[in-house]
Amino acid sequence: MDRGRRLIPQKHYRTSSANETFELGRIIGENLPPHAIIGLFGELAAGKTTLIKGLAFGAAQIDPSHIQSPTFTYLNIYRGTTAIFHFDLYRLRDIDEFLSMGFDEYFDAEGICVIEWSERIAPYLPKNTLRIFLEHVNKDERLITVAD
Repeated sequence: MDRGRRLIPQKHYRTSSANETFELGRIIGENLPPHAIIGLFGELAAGKTTLIKGLAFGAAQIDPSHIQSPTFTYLNIYRGTTAIFHFDLYRLRDIDEFLSMGFDEYFDAEGICVIEWSERIAPYLPKNTLRIFLEHVNKDERLITVAD
């Protein structure tokens, strides 16, 4: 399925606060094609959920206070101007577990898939996945790389 042309070029960003990370997420969200798949990569506390709050607001006008990482349920679904399917795969054992729960069906659903801990299923991610890498620079600063 063709999910449209990327509107966000590969780029490196530095954020120095949660507000800046949120704002970057909002901008990315505003520029996503319909039915985008976003894979987030990064260690604990790298800012993935904060980025998703901005992304969900920018893409679907979803109140950021409603966004919580679904660490124990694997998936939260948020309804706004479009649906956001928010996965947190931190506890996932392997790709087979992901597939056995039918989560791969969301890749073709009417909405945007955002996947925390994408490294758990990296070989299975569709080619058109927008990959976002978050790294700690120091306590407050993050290096965020957006790449196709």
